[in-house]
Amino acid sequence: MNLIQPFKRGAELLAEIAETRPSPGSLAIWWLGQSGFLIKSSLGLYVIDPYLSEHLTNKYAKTDRPHVRMTEAPLRGADLTFVDLALASHKHSDHLDPGTMPDLLAASPNAQLGLPLPLLEHARSLGLPRDRLIGLKAGQVIDHAGCRVRAVPSAHETLDTDDRGNHLYLGFVLEAEGLRLYHSGDSLAYEGLEDWLGPRPLDALFLPINGRDPARGVPGNMTAAEAVALAGRVQPRFVVPHHYDMFTFNTVPVSDFTDRTMPEGVTAKVLRCGERWLLGAGRPL
Repeated sequence: MNLIQPFKRGAELLAEIAETRPSPGSLAIWWLGQSGFLIKSSLGLYVIDPYLSEHLTNKYAKTDRPHVRMTEAPLRGADLTFVDLALASHKHSDHLDPGTMPDLLAASPNAQLGLPLPLLEHARSLGLPRDRLIGLKAGQVIDHAGCRVRAVPSAHETLDTDDRGNHLYLGFVLEAEGLRLYHSGDSLAYEGLEDWLGPRPLDALFLPINGRDPARGVPGNMTAAEAVALAGRVQPRFVVPHHYDMFTFNTVPVSDFTDRTMPEGVTAKVLRCGERWLLGAGRPL
């Protein structure tokens, strides 16, 4: 199988990231594939759910559910030597990747990792340093390197919690440079989500579109139609689809998203893996 090639990768992509200097009031955003995004402000560099290895392909190679990679990784965790804040939405390895996060934290010695509070011991089992982990509860806010992050519950089928009521799946509302973004992690558009997102406006929603199919072992995510419907209720400026074109058993054509009519005032923004998007307070730069 010929892998989908990133728009930019390796040294070329790293040079672009290093040379990009967003002006105040703007952000540079790169899609890393699956649910992974790199976001750069004038004050810091943030990464969410990077899956930059073949961990799951190797793990499931000789099983009845092979995770055949569709898109070549644009970078490796060890390439990211300048991250200030990393976020992992939940335990699944395409979000908290054992093949990416240890190398990333080693390469970026000042980076902190925010993740659901119940996952602290799991993170330590991956070799991640405890003093750099921030266990997050739903509603908790952290400020780091020019970015304010508020954790909100995600429903990866249901709003699962541990025995102390702490959510196992989170999404994140990020505020930086006067812009507000929501990254869902893996989630359905559950009742009450709009309230958790807080005051409007939101500049961009980053939403999964692969849906769910128990027959194929695909747990709950929004479909493309559900992502568009959520955009209609929330009215962001942009909707960015994710969680597709990574594994052959768990993807949908992005046309399932792009062929739908966006709500009035909302723009669909489809990125290629490794592609930069400059988002400003007015129109995208």
